Amino acid sequence: MMEPIDVAILTMNSERMLRECINSVYKNVPVKNLIIVDGYSTDATANIAKEFQEKYGNVKFVQEKGTRGSARQTAIQLVKSDWFMFVDSDVILSKNWFAEAQKLVKDDVGAIWGIEIWSVLKGAKILKLFERVTLKIFEKRGGTHDMLIRRKTVEDINIPYHLHTYEDGYIKSWIDKKGYKVLGVYEPYCIHFRPDSVWTVNKHIELMVSDLKYAVHRPTLLLSYGFYSAIVIYQIASSKFKKKT
Repeated sequence: MMEPIDVAILTMNSERMLRECINSVYKNVPVKNLIIVDGYSTDATANIAKEFQEKYGNVKFVQEKGTRGSARQTAIQLVKSDWFMFVDSDVILSKNWFAEAQKLVKDDVGAIWGIEIWSVLKGAKILKLFERVTLKIFEKRGGTHDMLIRRKTVEDINIPYHLHTYEDGYIKSWIDKKGYKVLGVYEPYCIHFRPDSVWTVNKHIELMVSDLKYAVHRPTLLLSYGFYSAIVIYQIASSKFKKKT
C-alpha cells in the first residue's frame, strides 16, 4: 500500500471545471499535498484554490509566468512524495482511480496514465474505437491528463522552457529512457470536459497545425488525428442540427 501522494494541477483561468476536478481528486486519491501551479489567472481560480485550502489545509498555490513546460518543472520540484500525480484542470477522475492504478504498480513501472475519454463520447457507439485510437496516440505522443509518476524517474528532469505543448511527451520519453515502463491503460481513466471553443472548425485547425510538426514524422499519429478530426466535425454538425431543431 502506497502512502498518500502529492497531486499537481496546472491552471490558467480554469474556473470552468476546476472545482469538480479537485473534488474528484480528493474523492479518489489519498492526497498528501495538492500543488496548484497557476499562470496568474484573472478568473475565480485562486478563490477556488483558497476554498480547498480552507477545507483540507494541504493546498500549495504558486504562481508563475511561463510555459506549460516550466509549470510542470516547478510542480515536480515541489513534490515530496515517492509517487505523485499530474491531473489536468478540466478532467474528472474515475471512481477509485488511485486504488485501480495501485494494482498496476511494479518495480519496473515508472508511470501510469489513465485513458482520457471526451465527455461528449460517453455512451457513444464509437467509444471503444476512440479508446483504442487514444491509447495508440499516447504510445507515440504521451499525455498527462491523469498520470501517476514515480518521483525518482523525473527528479533530475529538466523540461525545456519553450515546451508549451509536448512537454507531456518529453516527460514520457524521459521516463522511458530511464528504463521504466510507462503504462497507458483503460482502467483507471478520466473524463475530459473539453471547452466549447474546441468544438469549432477554426480552433480544431489551430490545434491540428500545432501538432503537425510532431505528427508528420509519425504516420500513425496522422491517421489517428484524422479520426479525431472526423469526431470533431461530426460533433460540430450535430450541435448545429440540434440548434436548428
